Amino acid sequence: MAEPVEELERRIERLRSAVRHAVTTGDRATARTLRAELRRAEDAWEEALDDLADQAPAAPLPPRQRAVPGLLPLREQVHTALSLLSVPAAPRLVVQVHHAFFGEDVPSAKLTSLRRDEERSFRSAPFARPYYLCAALTADRLAPARGLLAVSTWPLEHRIVGPLSPRVDFLTAAVRVAEHAERLSKVDGGVARLLWMFGANIPGAASGIGTAAPAAVIRAARAELDSHTGVDRSHRTAAAARARAHLDDVGQLFGTQLRAVRSRTGT
Repeated sequence: MAEPVEELERRIERLRSAVRHAVTTGDRATARTLRAELRRAEDAWEEALDDLADQAPAAPLPPRQRAVPGLLPLREQVHTALSLLSVPAAPRLVVQVHHAFFGEDVPSAKLTSLRRDEERSFRSAPFARPYYLCAALTADRLAPARGLLAVSTWPLEHRIVGPLSPRVDFLTAAVRVAEHAERLSKVDGGVARLLWMFGANIPGAASGIGTAAPAAVIRAARAELDSHTGVDRSHRTAAAARARAHLDDVGQLFGTQLRAVRSRTGT
């Protein structure tokens, strides 16, 4: 049986304290083990929240009033949009998704410095927050992928960007957006434009100019994903293994500035 959210939150707090104690006492082996356990607990917390969201009845509000403007802090707005997409995304897409589904404008001008603020926060108090808004990492250099935001609680493989990853992530985001659109009682203009943006770039997804039905987007995106996912996953898995072998916690979340990180065999 899945652990209740309240118990997970208490366990996460205990683990954070234990990690902090292990770090301050120089017990690196214990700190590494506890951090891995902390990540698993945070992943379970995210899944538990998703389950609660799926079970909660929709509030009887008009489509453009699904959120109260200014209610959530910026980082939570971004986290909400990224969680919906489930893949690294550019700030522009984050803004579009949050506005379309939650009726709230994200101040895009502030997103430029957000990742740097998150990195400073992590460096000053590692793992003190349930999640951090971090960088997607390039598969070849393990450097921050320009203009892509990710969530620290995602598996490292999901935050790696290989040669095929931009297309795979685009198709995955299309499926996620279409699935959320299907759950709405009414697809309003913002969501419809978002569906069209994806559908127009996926063969067979758009039924006409300016029109893309959620079911058609899902079907077409999944059909194309079948031909890319396997190769993309192999690139990401190999890069993630190199990252775990060569990068510390900061590097795995925010990337390295080194020119390249080669495998131990030199390939």
